[in-house]
Amino acid sequence: MKHYLYPDAYASSAYAVPYEKLYEMGYRGIIYDVDNTLVPHGAPADERAIAHFERLRKIGFKAVLLSNNKEPRVKSFNDKVGAMYIYKANKPSTKGYLKAMEMMGTDTGTTFFVGDQLFTDVWGAKRSGIKSYLVKQIDKKEEIQIILKRRLEWIVLFFYGFYEKKHGNNLPL
Repeated sequence: MKHYLYPDAYASSAYAVPYEKLYEMGYRGIIYDVDNTLVPHGAPADERAIAHFERLRKIGFKAVLLSNNKEPRVKSFNDKVGAMYIYKANKPSTKGYLKAMEMMGTDTGTTFFVGDQLFTDVWGAKRSGIKSYLVKQIDKKEEIQIILKRRLEWIVLFFYGFYEKKHGNNLPL
């Protein structure tokens, strides 16, 4: 049985994912959420994010930012990190995930997703056939609709803990 709300792996942050190991395993494309995954909500790309995307390019990865935000927000972040991007992605719709893979020239077997929310990021990735990493949110200050979703996520993550113990992860931690 597929569990569309359970991530394939969990990391303390987007910067703690074992990218070199994933590249060795054959992954070539990464789709990222931006806000609260790479930087606090609404924050510009910082030195850490800029260095991170440079590291990814050196490893050999292609990356796409997939955001539900409007273009000015996503473009301004992307101008600093130099990835590709899709704005107003309407996650968890699969359309943006599929377009991101097309942009990178990858497929479901060579692409994974990194994001901080179950009901948009992970659910959309899983429905698209992409492996997913759930990362801890960077900042606890969020809009009210996200705060309400986080409360529901806690319930799912509680059960994920039991699922994880029984089935393990498909991606390295």
